[in-house]
Amino acid sequence: MLEFSSEDIDQMEHLYRINLINSCSGYKSANLIGTKSKDGISNVAIFSSVTHLGSNPALVGFFIRPTTVMRNTYANIKATEKYTINHVYSEIIEDAHHTSAKYDSHISEFDTTNLIEDYKGNFLAPFVKNSPVQMAMQFVEEYPIAANDTILVIGKIEKLFIENTLIDHDGFVNLSKGNIATINGLDGYSVPKLQKRLEYQRPKLEF
Repeated sequence: MLEFSSEDIDQMEHLYRINLINSCSGYKSANLIGTKSKDGISNVAIFSSVTHLGSNPALVGFFIRPTTVMRNTYANIKATEKYTINHVYSEIIEDAHHTSAKYDSHISEFDTTNLIEDYKGNFLAPFVKNSPVQMAMQFVEEYPIAANDTILVIGKIEKLFIENTLIDHDGFVNLSKGNIATINGLDGYSVPKLQKRLEYQRPKLEF
């Protein structure tokens, strides 16, 4: 088994270190975050850091990299406090990945890909049409991470839209039925299949 010390990691070639550390934490969620600027320009970008924070209230967080350069998603959320989270599925992986390209704020990634922006009711931010799981989000708060200048953005689910074939009788969302993708590192995509669900575990009386 290979062993790397923190000193080894610090001295690695830049791209090798990025790939290694981004992959070793395991599979990550693949989501497209949709926003709209105050000037009415839509934006959509892929994120692999979206994570559940709590069910009551229904909170979801994601991390933004350092804002030393322009981050259109972050700027739009701060300006409007509205955004959407849309699961990436197998048919849109390549277009979803392309949204990681750094376009100027006046260019919408919906115009540079085959992704289609979709609107529900009077909600400001665009959804990604046909995504099997879509969330309308309200910005709640943010926490700067001093160790690396990233920001944890926390939002509350205002509305949740899920393809009905994905929901089991107990509320479990079976993502494998929607061919939902996951990310390994920065650029490795997989479409996992559910193996099994296990019951809630309690301590063994005898061991």
